[in-house]
Amino acid sequence: MRKLRKGDEVVVLVGRDRGRRGTVLSCVGESVLVSGVNRVKKHVRPNPMRGEVGGIVEKDMPLPISNVALYNKATGKADRVGFRFLEDGKKVRYFKSTGELVDA
Repeated sequence: MRKLRKGDEVVVLVGRDRGRRGTVLSCVGESVLVSGVNRVKKHVRPNPMRGEVGGIVEKDMPLPISNVALYNKATGKADRVGFRFLEDGKKVRYFKSTGELVDA
C-alpha cells in the first residue's frame, strides 16, 4: 500500500510550483504526475501517419514523490500520512497530525 494514490489531492512542497495543489494522475515508481503542476512546453514534430499536428504543446511532467504531500481538508495544509489497522484487520491511511482516516 502506498501513501499516495491516484485521485488524491496533494500539495507541492518544493520547487517553482511550491504551494500549488492538484490531483494525482498517476504514480510510477518514485515519481508522481500531478494535474496542472510542473507544466513544460514541449516541441512536437508532426506525424501525418497518426494525424498529429506539430507545434508546441504544454504537458505535465512527473515530480519526485518526496516533493509532494497529501492535502488535509480539515486543517487546510499539507500533512503526513501513516498506516493503521482497523479492528477488522483492514489497513487504512490516516493523517499524522489529526489522527483521522484519509479514506473515510
